[in-house]
Amino acid sequence: MAQAMRLILMGPPGCGKGTQGVRLQAKYHVPWLSAGDMLRAAVRDRTSVGMAAKKHMDSGGLVPDDLIVKVVGERLEASDCESGYILDGFPRTVVQAEELEGMVAKKGHSLLAAINIEVPDEVVVERLSGRRQCSSCGANFHLVFHKSKVADTCDQCGGKLIQRSDDNEDTVRQRLKVYIRQTAPLVDFYDKRGLLLKVNGRGSVDEVFERLCSLIERKVSSA
Repeated sequence: MAQAMRLILMGPPGCGKGTQGVRLQAKYHVPWLSAGDMLRAAVRDRTSVGMAAKKHMDSGGLVPDDLIVKVVGERLEASDCESGYILDGFPRTVVQAEELEGMVAKKGHSLLAAINIEVPDEVVVERLSGRRQCSSCGANFHLVFHKSKVADTCDQCGGKLIQRSDDNEDTVRQRLKVYIRQTAPLVDFYDKRGLLLKVNGRGSVDEVFERLCSLIERKVSSA
């Protein structure tokens, strides 16, 4: 199954793409590739792409197409992507989707599916504005859904928990507006290509994961 596992996870920020991507990686043995993580690493390392992207990320806007295409394109050339991958946070615009289509076709490959995880806006705001991340090891917690044992302290390494600049409520709402305006058209893009699958993103992590696996396995069996 993993040989054909080239997936895109879509959906608004906070819909659970990262959480489910990690689980899908473990199940299907292909790398989960978070565009956000790749960009944040570039910012942390103060690369030229990272510094150019930082001002857009801090304001809740989308990183320009040319920057993110360069970052993701370089990653897809790695040997561990030959048997498949799970893309999270890319593509986010139709231009990026067209660039990805070209990258995939150039290698003689094809995408299996683009899965849209559907979650209402107010649920997204609650999920993201309560999210906290360890400033040392990067572990994620939540003020409601996954509390640390000691307030503001990471359970894993004892580091300080912080709120990412793009997780405050005002920025989250701006990110949702940007998503609706620029990313939602991808639903039509992949629907027209027969690649779109939709999954209900509400419920427990296990429930959503079961729905995802069921959709993927049906798609594989019919491919």
